[in-house]
Amino acid sequence: MNYRRDIDGLRAIAVLPVVLFHFGVSAIPGGFTGVDIFFVISGYLISGSLLDDLERGQVSIGRFYWRRARRILPALTFVIVLASIAAWFILLPSDLHEYSLSVIAASTFWSNIYFWKTTNYFSIDAELRPLLHTWSLSVEEQYYIFAPILVYLIYRYASKRWLTILLPIAIGSFALAVMATTLAPTAGFYLLPTRVWELALGAMLMLRRPPALASRPLTELIGLAGFGLIAYGFLTISESDPFPGYNALFPCIGTALLIYAGQPHADRPVPVATQVLQLTPLVWIGLISYSLYLVHWPINSFVHYLSLKAIGVPTIMAMIVASVALATFSWKYVEQPFRQKRAFTAPLPIFAFSATAIALLCVGGLAGALGKGFPQRFPDFSTERVLVGDWRNGVCFNEGASRIDNWNLADCTRTHGFPTNVLLWGDSFAAHYVSGLEANAEKIQANVIQYTYAGCPPNLSYFSYARPACTRFNERALSIIRDANIQAVILSGRWTDYQARGFDGLQKTVDRLRDMGVKVYVIGQSPEFIADVQKIAFFARREHVANTSWPMAMDPDINKQVLPFVKGATFIDPLAYLCDGAGCSYADAGTRQFLYFDYGHFSSAGATLAISKYWPSFAASNKVAKAK
Repeated sequence: MNYRRDIDGLRAIAVLPVVLFHFGVSAIPGGFTGVDIFFVISGYLISGSLLDDLERGQVSIGRFYWRRARRILPALTFVIVLASIAAWFILLPSDLHEYSLSVIAASTFWSNIYFWKTTNYFSIDAELRPLLHTWSLSVEEQYYIFAPILVYLIYRYASKRWLTILLPIAIGSFALAVMATTLAPTAGFYLLPTRVWELALGAMLMLRRPPALASRPLTELIGLAGFGLIAYGFLTISESDPFPGYNALFPCIGTALLIYAGQPHADRPVPVATQVLQLTPLVWIGLISYSLYLVHWPINSFVHYLSLKAIGVPTIMAMIVASVALATFSWKYVEQPFRQKRAFTAPLPIFAFSATAIALLCVGGLAGALGKGFPQRFPDFSTERVLVGDWRNGVCFNEGASRIDNWNLADCTRTHGFPTNVLLWGDSFAAHYVSGLEANAEKIQANVIQYTYAGCPPNLSYFSYARPACTRFNERALSIIRDANIQAVILSGRWTDYQARGFDGLQKTVDRLRDMGVKVYVIGQSPEFIADVQKIAFFARREHVANTSWPMAMDPDINKQVLPFVKGATFIDPLAYLCDGAGCSYADAGTRQFLYFDYGHFSSAGATLAISKYWPSFAASNKVAKAK
């Protein structure tokens, strides 16, 4: 294929917003959609490379992977090695253990599956995982397993009917991506089946290339539309929106339009959009874009790990400079030598290098995992035993491994001796209150019945492929309310987990409960920190920070977003009781007892405090009942 400067410029348009978004620049809330631009570009260029080989009669799977290894592995190995050195000195034992597992996953190109199982891309602690960004590389490499074979089969045996084969695949993948935004959003974000359509869009644009337009006005309009769609995605989509799915159309269609508008045509001047993409600064950023993507996230991750709070503008500027400098070094001294024709870039040396690099990285990762993160590196760090209380796992708190039918009323009635029965219904952010119930029983004045399931919000409309039993679990709550003579229901959940889906189902649940004649309370999101509070305390001690207040690491307006969907219920905002403008206390200032046992679940001390501050009391209801 002929080199196109505008595609390198388009790479710059993709990578810069990703970097700025990751560094916390709020003006580009949809910066993460730059990855989708990369997918379309990759599908376009890789298909063009395969088509060139086919038309020259030089098709070879080995040759294809030789080129991919030269392009991908040297810079990736360089960055993983650098990140591993930093991780040894920075990461605490449990985090180095997890990092070591991610090294194995990243170097063998299944990190998208690993992070799907362990981390939401938009979760609070995502910034503390130095190799999280390698998920997108794994998606591409998994695509490359079957892409060359499929292209060859269509070329050889389907008479080059590219659209006949690829279009149904793309449509099916897109439909799956749309469904996943509701049914399995984390899987939909990370996994190849819901991303194939983005790569296939670029492939179809190359393999069934539409004719370049001679009409300048129409070409200019297409280029402008392409920029407009990409800009719309960057500026209006946010991490709380369902993605990918319909929202991914904006960056992907915009990218396809810009690639199409930039096709050379002898009878037409270069369109303005293409001229912009061909500007030297953009082309230069595009050239280093792969290395820039690789290096920026570990820099961001380690900076956040050392601060464990939001970072300021000077630090962001320093990270940008460091990322560009290191990316330039990687591009010039790592990427370029391996892309040039030299003795060590011949197929045999490259495959030998690739196998050796992957093996050594896996050995290093395995050592870190088996060594449990080498705790001897930080002899002054030790985790304290934090009293959590009994959630009655497997019976009153289902974690997915036990049968939901194990729940029974007798075992899950946590307070006794009162006329009023109250159902506590929700996920782990409902269960974390139970260890404070007994100490506050006289304040609450109710028999509190625990009905909780990890990752399953108290929402009758909720469905998840990851927890298919959640739907039946929630429906069963209605029969429990009838059979156990429940007078009031307290709904509590980790509402930050469900922002992307919206809270419409919560309102429907409240309405259904009110129709049953029960009083409904909704407890909003309680504080979440960027990391385990013991880790925060360790770094705070090192920095000689005397107080126990720490900034939250979540959307501070989350409860304002939940509030419109609980009409008819009494809404309780924990943040109003547990936090102030400076932050939230992670430990009791007097006793130094931790109020949380991880990043946001209450310890027994925290649950006791929270309930004493804002849980509803049913003393008045009991008086009415006695009067009757």
